[in-house]
Amino acid sequence: MALTRDFRETVQARVKRDAAFRKGLLSEAIEGLLSGDVSVGKELLRDYINATVGFPKLAAYTKIHVKTLHQMFGPNGNPTARNLFDIVAYLQNAEGVRFEVRSTRAALRTNPRSSSRQTKRTAHQRIGREG
Repeated sequence: MALTRDFRETVQARVKRDAAFRKGLLSEAIEGLLSGDVSVGKELLRDYINATVGFPKLAAYTKIHVKTLHQMFGPNGNPTARNLFDIVAYLQNAEGVRFEVRSTRAALRTNPRSSSRQTKRTAHQRIGREG
């Protein structure tokens, strides 16, 4: 679903007046990327960039053409890890925040493949002990 212009303007206005919302938006974008929801992470980063530093200023810092940056954060964009991490580092610095990555317990993973493998492995171990 495409966002309406009014919605984008509302988000941008809130970002400008509410520092907690602005930091939360950046945090959610990074969390989305790290959790594997790349499309949402890119979309949130695009909204954050538009509402804060802007693509022209980001282009000057990264030495990446503005149009290329817009494409990277578009629906079919695929930024390289180097570009993405450079951009995230710049945005953290511009916002005055520093995010940390912390591990969580394996039981909290949302990847159904790894949890089904773990379940199968555990089941095989129990069967082996019982038999």
